[in-house]
Amino acid sequence: MSAVDTDGPRVVDNVEYEPHPLDRDAKFYVAGHRGLVGSAIWRRLEGAGFTDLVGRTSNELDLKDREAVFDFFRATQPRYVVLAAAKVGGILANSTYPVDFLSENLRIQTNVLDAALEQRVERVLFLGSSCIYPKLAPQPITEDALLTGYLEPTNDAYAIAKIAGIMAVQAVRRQYGLPWISAMPTNLYGPGDNFSPTGSHVLPALIRRYDEAVSAGATTVTNWGTGTPRREFLHVDDMADACLHLLEHYDGPQQVNVGTGSDVTIREIADTIARVVGFEGETLWDTTKPDGTPQKLLDVSKLARAGWTARISLEDGLRSTVRWYREHVGALRE
Repeated sequence: MSAVDTDGPRVVDNVEYEPHPLDRDAKFYVAGHRGLVGSAIWRRLEGAGFTDLVGRTSNELDLKDREAVFDFFRATQPRYVVLAAAKVGGILANSTYPVDFLSENLRIQTNVLDAALEQRVERVLFLGSSCIYPKLAPQPITEDALLTGYLEPTNDAYAIAKIAGIMAVQAVRRQYGLPWISAMPTNLYGPGDNFSPTGSHVLPALIRRYDEAVSAGATTVTNWGTGTPRREFLHVDDMADACLHLLEHYDGPQQVNVGTGSDVTIREIADTIARVVGFEGETLWDTTKPDGTPQKLLDVSKLARAGWTARISLEDGLRSTVRWYREHVGALRE
């Protein structure tokens, strides 16, 4: 697996390519535009002046349906694509439904990338997850850590699917010369997140748990594990900004880590959320439940060399996310 950036212009269909500002009037397909990441990317692109954004809900286009995906690409012929569509979930969902996470994500990725290849889409950004890295990778985790050790077993099926996506992008670069790229975000949160009690990631699950405790007048909240694992959190609006920046400033075969470069313990994030929502009771920890990976902090020096750093602080991001949650609590997915 190549781990070096492009040193000079790449030849794409006999044309030299270097990253440059994208055409704001070109057709731009955001796969998964209703999800947490996709909706943030859509907002960022609209704010940047893109005028021909294309999105389809899962009811309008099932990305697991290969024929339908190819027909869609033939009809729309996008110039740019961000693949943000995926089946995602927290520890419980990943542990309980590994077949679903592996099969559905492989089909989504393969269909979209193959259809994009048929149309020779100029720029594709594939989005993965920091769970692609080994469970015990040296911290902070560099891009070179990929495939150097065993994965975290609670989400290994999802991770394997995302690793396959990275390889697909690298294969297209090698075989066809198209300047497609991959980005691996750390734990994301923000407006549009999944706050389901059984399917959400740790941060939205904690927000819901503490806010419901406040509403119910509860005096205790019980969280899974010991609270000692360390996690890095990135606001989804920062992630969206990083995506556009990479599309316009980066070209290379290796995936790019996207994060803040700093982390906190689960106990610390729980205390911060409790303070933000106004919970004044006691937090208990159920140590019979799994912790997951002990630490997952990304090395973001590659991203910094590309000219981007995160801007939204964790406290500010949490406050805006709690506001969004409370405004939409009656219409959240379960």
